[in-house]
Amino acid sequence: MDLTGKTAFITGASRGIGAETARIFAEAGARVALVARSADAIADLAGEIGAAAVAIPCDIARYWEVEQAVQNCLDAHGGLDILVNNAGVIEPVAHMAEADPEAWGEVIDINLKGVFHGLRAALPVMLEAGGGTVLTIGSGAAHGPVEGWSHYCSSKAGALMLTRMADKEYRDRGIRALSLSPGTVATQMQREIKASGINPVSQLDWSAHIPPDWPARALLWMCSAEADEWLGNEVSLRDEAIRARLGLA
Repeated sequence: MDLTGKTAFITGASRGIGAETARIFAEAGARVALVARSADAIADLAGEIGAAAVAIPCDIARYWEVEQAVQNCLDAHGGLDILVNNAGVIEPVAHMAEADPEAWGEVIDINLKGVFHGLRAALPVMLEAGGGTVLTIGSGAAHGPVEGWSHYCSSKAGALMLTRMADKEYRDRGIRALSLSPGTVATQMQREIKASGINPVSQLDWSAHIPPDWPARALLWMCSAEADEWLGNEVSLRDEAIRARLGLA
């Protein structure tokens, strides 16, 4: 997939899937806007990638910051063709009767409202340009309850619906909206899940998790017309047929 001339706005770009996506998209020729709260981490990554990258510190839970980040992307790169709604958190893992309401709400602010903020800020730019691609990192947690994850499951279910809404409202205006459910990935989030000791996911051996470049490569493929049969829907990396199609093993 050649992304020469395209600009990708990647949230949660400081580590894990987001950082790998930035590297792989840049290798494919894209200009990348690295968006995260961790200013030092995205500055280091921008230095690693080079002139194709710009680091934009931003808290996606605050709409005005996302709106400004999109403007900074336009100022730096001259456009915005691909939105990768990747930023997400899972801490604190807790049963509902014991969960801290404020901390629970902060996860919703990042995982769900952050996806909306990205869409709300990027869609007008894409629509004016005649189209664009919106990719959201989903989860199997969107489809069923997982003990201790009421915040995460709820936010991921909502994020999937936002992706479906973007497809419903704007496919005929050139917007390609898809979700990627990567399965369990060897990132810091999995370390936090393991430390919680709650639910079967925390008991998985580290070898069960896929490397973060797999979802990044899947996201690159999802930018192509080959993935159009999944528009408004979710690509699952748990699907062996998908892995084979992408050459991931």
